[in-house]
Amino acid sequence: MHDLPQPFTRRQFLKAGSAAAALCALPLSFSLAAETASRRAGLQLYTLRDWMQVSVPGTLKLVAGVGYKELEFAGYFDQSPKQIRKLLDDEGLSAPSAHVPLTTFQESVNKVIDTAQAIGHKYVVVPYLTPEQRGSSIDVYKKLADDMQRWGEACKRADITLAYHNHDFEFQRVDGELPYDILLNNTDPKAVSFELDLYWTVKAGVDPVQLFNQHPGRFKLFHVKDMDKKGEFADVGTGTIDFGAIFKHADKAGLAHQFVERDQTQDKLATIQQGYKALTQILRQR
Repeated sequence: MHDLPQPFTRRQFLKAGSAAAALCALPLSFSLAAETASRRAGLQLYTLRDWMQVSVPGTLKLVAGVGYKELEFAGYFDQSPKQIRKLLDDEGLSAPSAHVPLTTFQESVNKVIDTAQAIGHKYVVVPYLTPEQRGSSIDVYKKLADDMQRWGEACKRADITLAYHNHDFEFQRVDGELPYDILLNNTDPKAVSFELDLYWTVKAGVDPVQLFNQHPGRFKLFHVKDMDKKGEFADVGTGTIDFGAIFKHADKAGLAHQFVERDQTQDKLATIQQGYKALTQILRQR
């Protein structure tokens, strides 16, 4: 999920904002029905990183207009924790989770905790390892597991949960071992949880349900991200991943929150609208 931002103009942002404002103007009965049905439908804001660069307040207002109630942050774009919290409160939003760079944890887990408490995050997530951070030895993941155990214990004392977000490389063998297995098996479930990115898991040829059966209760967060027939990104509900079958096992997974995400999209408004609609339907069927 860490490609370079796509070009995005202020005019495009304002146009998208106007569309969201129109959504807000729908009849009250429709709005209440949508809110009840999708009270836990979340959005990973990395999907809208271009918009966040233009205007954090405008982006959050737009997202609320679409109908989302829960957000997962991927950067605060020069806004202070106090400012972020106020913006969320003003729009009737909450942010139960945030992606926090590995280097930030390494610098100070206490700072991560302080920020999370100020904003209201209940989960803080290690989102990605760069190729340099991964290195070429399985020992990298063994050390990371030790570090996450320590950070997770500190987070737990503050009533926050540490989680790890996967891509596909964690399912590729290094020195004969799977990095994901190392992280799962060398951390305490009471201290470290996992955010399963359904796209990258399926992309790696791994069955999410099999992971739930092997490690019940470990997967507190999902990234709901779809795949087209070519194996590329697709709007949720338009691709090939059977989310209904996966969500039938959500209780075994330990799922608490789920976030729509699409790493790259040419029409961000259409993507988050479709994601909201599809995730709402999935949650209704749980």
